Amino acid sequence: MKSTLKIVLVIGFTMFLGSSGFAQKKVKMKQADKLFGGINKAGERFDRFIGDVIFEQSETTIYSDSVHFYSKRNYMEAFGSVKITEGDSVVITAKKLIYEGDKKEAKLRENVVFVKKGQVTLYTDYLDYHRNQQEARYYNGGKLVDSTNVLTSKKGYYQVNTNMASFKSDVVGKNPDYTLESDTLQYNTKTNIVYFRGPTQLTDVDGNVFNYKEGQYDTKIKRSDLNLGQIETKSYTLEGDNLFLDDLRKYYRAVGNVEMISKEQDVIITGDRSFYEKSTGIAKVFGRALMKKIMAQDTMYLTADTLVAIESDDPAKKRLLAYKNVKIFKPDLQGRADSLAYVTADSIIYFYDDPVLWSAGNQMTADSINVEIANNTINKLNMSVNSFVISKDSIDNFNQIKGRSMVAHFSRGNIQKVDVNGNGESLFHALDETESYLVGINKIICSYMLIKFKENKADNISFYVKPEASFIPPHEINAPQKKLKDFNWREKEKPEKNEMLESTILAQQKNSKQTIKKAPKLIPDEPDVLRPKQKENE
Repeated sequence: MKSTLKIVLVIGFTMFLGSSGFAQKKVKMKQADKLFGGINKAGERFDRFIGDVIFEQSETTIYSDSVHFYSKRNYMEAFGSVKITEGDSVVITAKKLIYEGDKKEAKLRENVVFVKKGQVTLYTDYLDYHRNQQEARYYNGGKLVDSTNVLTSKKGYYQVNTNMASFKSDVVGKNPDYTLESDTLQYNTKTNIVYFRGPTQLTDVDGNVFNYKEGQYDTKIKRSDLNLGQIETKSYTLEGDNLFLDDLRKYYRAVGNVEMISKEQDVIITGDRSFYEKSTGIAKVFGRALMKKIMAQDTMYLTADTLVAIESDDPAKKRLLAYKNVKIFKPDLQGRADSLAYVTADSIIYFYDDPVLWSAGNQMTADSINVEIANNTINKLNMSVNSFVISKDSIDNFNQIKGRSMVAHFSRGNIQKVDVNGNGESLFHALDETESYLVGINKIICSYMLIKFKENKADNISFYVKPEASFIPPHEINAPQKKLKDFNWREKEKPEKNEMLESTILAQQKNSKQTIKKAPKLIPDEPDVLRPKQKENE
């Protein structure tokens, strides 16, 4: 009896629908166990189909346990085990369905599962599927799952023909390598590329945090191309106008307005370009590179062509390196050199290749120099090979100390004493009590010397091991006697803070730098830019 009823119904509906062109627009009943007629509260007639119900329209087939079909409106309501198939690409299941045949729009409710070719699955309780646009939309929470990622959000749209999924409001994405939070992003389920359309925060399994404003991330090869972003590791944060991230190689590159911050050392580095290689723990900044180290009473500035930060679990291996045209400025210390190394564990700064330093009115040069920092200020300055200290007195005479090596001791930024070890020579200009007239020149040669300072001026000199001293009165002094061999006054090379900062990115960004904020967990609703424009006849 059931088979007979099904056949009769199919023949009857086929004749009722008429021509083939009209049938393409109307929803066709293909199969049902039972048929009843009915009238709703508004007085509208409908047909009720029960048991193993199947309807069709073009390539779309609708299955359910029961259907109320309003033929005049080409409209149906389905209940029970609802399933829609769209050719061989889309399968949707739900508990309830409203389908408008003229618009080709399906509204599915409760336990909705949308599957495309068995590769992408969307879960929600509230889904609208627009067949003309090939788009599925949800508005009160949904989850999209594929072989790579799980993405949830309050609102979302999935474009079947382009494979593009758009997510809006409280977006959370997870896969084995990371968790991301955003307000707006898009995801191509075919290419597995995530497109960041708003502030997004990504945290990987190692605890590194990446903050993006816009750009894209290929989840297959774990490579990103981002505009305005930030990377945060255990030791550093790195940001720039453009970030290129390769998570497989653990290689990250930043270009334009680069800023790198060392959390442990209170160090900020800016420049034009940068890269960070996690496997080696090396971060490098090129072009107008500037380092700022925050200290207790002031800030130390360092510029160079290239700055390199090396991180390590071994504190003794952590260091900062600077190459070419190195300049350093601190209120109590200024300097120049070709290259520099700052060992953070010992708080020692090493200067190489023609270094020259100025401190408390004293110019210091040697083949190599290192400065020991204690309590965020200079504690000791060590000069090796061809050491030379020069200072000016009140009437512009040059007092000089020379030796194989020297150690200058400081207290609160002021020089207290200098130890001269080997081949010591000194030349001091003796002045009257008013420090206005030259009385003569004291010249002493001695292997070892100890010069004590008061208010940054030589106050007392002790000589050891066969000193040779001579005093030259003013009338006997000639020009060569006023300078020790290899004398070179380099005051014009002394770095000035403003001059150092003029060409750096820091100066240019002072009033205009954009701040990269971490993605908030909730961003107030904004205009729905992801929703496509509707056609005029829709």
